[in-house]
Formats: sequence, structure tokens, C-alpha cells
Amino acid sequence: MTSLRKTAAVIAGATLLFGSLTACSSERASDSADAGESASAEDTLVGIAMPTKSLQRWNNDGAHLEELLQETGYETSLQYADNKVDQQITQIQNMINDGADVLVVASIDGTALGPVLQDAADQEIPVIAYDRLINDTENVDYYATFDNELVGTLQGEFIVDQLGLADGEGPYNLEPFAGSPDDNNAKFFFKGAWDVLTEYVDNGQLVVPSGKAPATVDEWTTIGIQGWESAKAQSEMENRLNSFYTDKKVDVVLSPNDSLALGIEQALDGAGYSADGDWPLVTGQDADEANVKNMLAGMQAMTVWKDTRTLGDQVATMVEEIVSGEEVEVNDTETYDNGVKVVPSYLLPPQVVVPDEVESALVDSGFYTADQLGL
Repeated sequence: MTSLRKTAAVIAGATLLFGSLTACSSERASDSADAGESASAEDTLVGIAMPTKSLQRWNNDGAHLEELLQETGYETSLQYADNKVDQQITQIQNMINDGADVLVVASIDGTALGPVLQDAADQEIPVIAYDRLINDTENVDYYATFDNELVGTLQGEFIVDQLGLADGEGPYNLEPFAGSPDDNNAKFFFKGAWDVLTEYVDNGQLVVPSGKAPATVDEWTTIGIQGWESAKAQSEMENRLNSFYTDKKVDVVLSPNDSLALGIEQALDGAGYSADGDWPLVTGQDADEANVKNMLAGMQAMTVWKDTRTLGDQVATMVEEIVSGEEVEVNDTETYDNGVKVVPSYLLPPQVVVPDEVESALVDSGFYTADQLGL
């Protein structure tokens, strides 16, 4: 589709107009292209690379984005990579070879895609990073995600509020976890939470018996769970409980997402903690179905809900703007430095959901049905 590729030949420029959450626009341009050139949806193939089917949210994300694009008339190629970096690289290369006109990539390892995205750039194919920033390459044009640092901030503030830390309550036993070391988002999640909680760790209101409390935010990978795997989080939590809690109880667990929380909760259940008694406060993110049910059962205190339908909506809009030759709307041109460039980004707001709000937030919005959650 030569007209789109001519219009979309080089990386985006963007202007921040009203602050990090105020909409601004970025327009792809080429020295050899006439501004405003566009192509039709029917002539456009959009490649969608998702990391895995093993997590519910990626199934939902991929299916929703594909449905939106197909309803508009686009051809799509949706691929899942089973959390295997080499497999994702191969899938993206195949999309390029098949003539993809736009690539949407939710990366497994945000540092591993440079060579294949250079191939995309050589073919003048624009790239949108979906939810996870792609690092160490100039060949990523836009980034769409939720405000990831705010996710962690909300988790940290929830812990402070629920435990009364600002009023001097404590000490409480805390066990912190972080996400996959190869996921750029995990750093932002942890930073948001740790910036809130560090003062209470330092003053002794929060005690970490396992010793797994990073001295600085930059050391977050020391407690990261590779691949966001529930089983690995369960094993890690079991090790901490068996090694450091023979004569005490854990009061609060900072879990950055629901997949890790699920494993942590299984470990707590296996260790004899009771939802009716000594169950600790456990945080989460994503509003996965199993975790929402655990919230209703008293086994998880909250989840930070990122209505990924809105992320799909935004990315579909960005694809349409690229294809039609319009300016691409972004609202952040300062935060997401991938090591080579600051990637023009569109950030969406996350929302805390607690058990009492499950029906009003998740059911009334249509994210789940009452039957799905046993309500």
C-alpha cells in the first residue's frame, strides 16, 4: 500500500499541548511524501503481535482489537507468541513478508525487537507499541498504554490508606513483588508503588522479614518474577513463608498484577491463611476473572482495572489516523524514553476496584456478566 507507506515513512514528531493528560497530535512525515496522502481500510493489512494466550488479558486484548479493525474493513493478522521471544520475532517478520502496512506489537522482551523492526522501517511500515514499550530502537513510532506509574501509585496509596500508615499505624509485615524483568512496564509499576511505600519501610512501619526490599527503585529486578508466571510467584511466596514466617504472619503483599497475585494467594491458602481471619492485604492489576472471584471471596483486597477495551479503541483510532494520513493523537511526549528516543505516547487512566465495587464497575460496564462472577 504505497500511499500509506509514503505518508508514514519516518518517525513521528509530537507537541505536548496541555500537559501529560491533555491531548496533542503527532504527524508522520516523509521528505518524499505529500502531506495528507491516505489509503483505504480495505487495502490495509494490520499485523497484531501479542505475547501469549496464557493470560486472559492478552486473549481479550487481541480479540477486541482485531474485531474493531475488521469491523472497519481492515485485513488483520493476529498472532500469539507463547511468551517466546524468538517466536514473536518470527511472527513479526512473517507479517512484514506478507505485506503488513501497520504493525501493532505487544512485546515479550522490549529490548529484543530492534533487528526485525529495522526490517519494518526499511519497508516504511509504521509501528505502534501496544501496552509495553519497545526499547533500544528508533523504529517504534507510537506507544499506547495506561499510565503505568500511576498503577503502582494507586497500589501503594491503597496500602497506606488501608493500613493507616499515614496515621502512624504499624509495624506490618510486607512482602513486595515486581513483574517480569524483561517487561519495561514492570519498572513503572514498581516505581509508582515503591515511591509511596519507601518512607514507611525506612521508618519501620513496614517490615520486610524476607529482606527482599530493594534499596532503590533501580533494583526492582531483584524481586521480579520472570514472565509474570503465577506458578513462579507461588513458588517464591512459598519459599518466603517457609523461610521467614515460621513464627509470624505476613500482613500485606504488594503484587503488581493479578497473575502474580493468583500464585501468591495459592501459596497463602496452602500455608493455612484464612479469608475469614488472618488473610493479608494483597494488591493486583488487570481485573482477571479468577482474581475478581478471589476478591469476592476475601482473598484479594483490590485490583487496578485497566479497561483494555479502551486501549484497543485508542489503538484502532491510531491505526485509522495513520492510514488516513491524519495527525496521530498523543498526550505524552516526555515520559517514555526507550533508550534511543522518547516515543510519542497516548496514556489512559487506570481505576482501583475493590470488592464492593465489582458489580458497579465491572458488571455494569459490561466487562463481565454477573453469571461469570457468580453474582
